Amino acid sequence: MQFPDDFAWGVATAAYQIEGGFAEEGRGESIWDRFSKTPGKVLGGDTGDVACDHFHRVPEDVALIADLGVSAYRFSISWPRVIPEGIGQVNHAGLDFYDHLIDELLEADIVPYPTLYHWDLPQKLEDRGGWRSRVSAEAFLDYAAAVTARLGDRVPRFMTLNEPWCSAILGHETGEHAPGSQNIEEALAAAHHLMLGHGLVAQHLHAEGLGVGYVVNQNTMIPASDHPRDVMAARIADQKMSGWFLDPVVGRGYPEDAARDYGWDFSPVLAGDLDVIAEPVDFIGLNYYTASVIGDPDIEQSQRRQDVDERTAMGWPVVPGGLTIQLRRLADDYGFDQIYVTENGAAFPDPVGPDGIVEDLDRISYLERHFDAASDAIAAGVPLRGYFVWSLVDNFEWAFGYSKRFGLVRVDFDTLVRTPKASYRWLQDLLGARN
Repeated sequence: MQFPDDFAWGVATAAYQIEGGFAEEGRGESIWDRFSKTPGKVLGGDTGDVACDHFHRVPEDVALIADLGVSAYRFSISWPRVIPEGIGQVNHAGLDFYDHLIDELLEADIVPYPTLYHWDLPQKLEDRGGWRSRVSAEAFLDYAAAVTARLGDRVPRFMTLNEPWCSAILGHETGEHAPGSQNIEEALAAAHHLMLGHGLVAQHLHAEGLGVGYVVNQNTMIPASDHPRDVMAARIADQKMSGWFLDPVVGRGYPEDAARDYGWDFSPVLAGDLDVIAEPVDFIGLNYYTASVIGDPDIEQSQRRQDVDERTAMGWPVVPGGLTIQLRRLADDYGFDQIYVTENGAAFPDPVGPDGIVEDLDRISYLERHFDAASDAIAAGVPLRGYFVWSLVDNFEWAFGYSKRFGLVRVDFDTLVRTPKASYRWLQDLLGARN
């Protein structure tokens, strides 16, 4: 594997998945608080009320990051912790928490990479229409301004949104994520207002002299066969997941084939919106986990190629080469000149051995092959600047609750004791060898 000397190696987390501290020091309710407490929405009835208790364990968790040997940490800021009702009064105690976290990171020579929105919209804003309404896009700007006014003296760059596809589609079309609605028109309105919010915040960050990042998730869409209808189905699926959330950011507007397939009337798009969304970003973040085999449902199944055999505990196919494909696409097709892998990792069963050690060799194999794929992209000329492993610790995995473990560090969710896994030691050794 070949990586530049100044390459940013890091780990990533998200606020609702690790912080806990529910309703402490003025934090307001988020859509995930409401969703997780709605019967039947989250496996096992799990919630993020305690999660990993990171809210009370910052020094311990920063020490884990530092001991790992990475130079960067990607985390998200909780909107309802900063502005409990989404609009209006700023909760300075909430900002104190992130102020303290950033100071701890900098003291340990770890560069903070904050994300402003990782799915935890204040419930009070959801009650006013959520991302289906322009109100949330405008409120996102006010929230971002409050955060950057407090933290921008030590944080040179902020990421605006994490995976807006998940917020829009899983949250508003399939209902798998908060807020749990199932309406495609609402999903498309939410997608547009998320991206409008991104553009408004990007303009603000640039006006303040700060760097702007934007994070998408991309699956490599593999046609189920060479039949033209399967090829077209994969193309449309790719436009809906990737193109829909990338094309407008580079000034191309929404993909026409996907819009036609949706039957979308563009009614949420007002004059000037696309210009705002096309505010240039300084770097793009890619969250990559898997590939999807896509086909037209009317094609005879016997003509289909076989799906990949190796899967993670999430049921996701393991396709490391897809990472190279997506990184090259971001560079070659979209022209991004600073790219980060902002999430990559895998959930596995992770049984605890008799000695208390988690020998997660399958995770080591997964990461090693994806690091190789990233190295291949760099060799092909991709301007890849960093790589954040998901995740530092086992955490609340959204609708799966605590049933899926992605961490390099095991968390006992009864005692909250942290125990580094074999993958943590492996990455620690790898980075030590590089240094």
